[in-house]
Amino acid sequence: MQRCAWCSDDPLYIHYHDHEWGVPSRDPQVLFEFLLLEAFQAGLSWITVLRKRERYRQVLFGFDPQRLAQLSDAEIDQLMQDPGIIRNRRKLEAVRNNARAWLQLEDPAAFIWSFVDGRPLINHFTTREQVPAVTAEAEAMSRALKKAGFSFVGPTICYAYMQACGLVMDHTTDCHRHAPLAAAAADAALIRVH
Repeated sequence: MQRCAWCSDDPLYIHYHDHEWGVPSRDPQVLFEFLLLEAFQAGLSWITVLRKRERYRQVLFGFDPQRLAQLSDAEIDQLMQDPGIIRNRRKLEAVRNNARAWLQLEDPAAFIWSFVDGRPLINHFTTREQVPAVTAEAEAMSRALKKAGFSFVGPTICYAYMQACGLVMDHTTDCHRHAPLAAAAADAALIRVH
């Protein structure tokens, strides 16, 4: 079965590639979780974050923004001792900060999806090299999130976030996921071909 070139033979990566990456999500909980996970990825590989995802779910209260907005400095100190997560104080403080900013958004899902006019961008790249690291939409999202008080939301992180949550679909055309995701978007009249 043909997959995107970035997908290794790691079963965790394969499952993520086949079932999550590029699949449109409008669930605020999923969108929030990925926003935090993408921040943890900064400077690291995505597989590193994926391998720690379940531990993050345990120690970050299932990515509950209400609870994370109330994280104390002592709780962050305790998290810094957990070998099951990426122990970076700035990123852990960003969890609390971003949870607070998220809760200030009137409709978080609508806000996130507004950067693609509410419809996923379906790209038709044939090679991994054609897939951009940043787009105008990601730059706009980054500016808006920073203005809203978020941190660890640079344009590159925002584009990876958009890919993860299906705001853009960047499976290459030779990947077995490209055709079904493109067709599903077209069937739902949600598609914006790019």
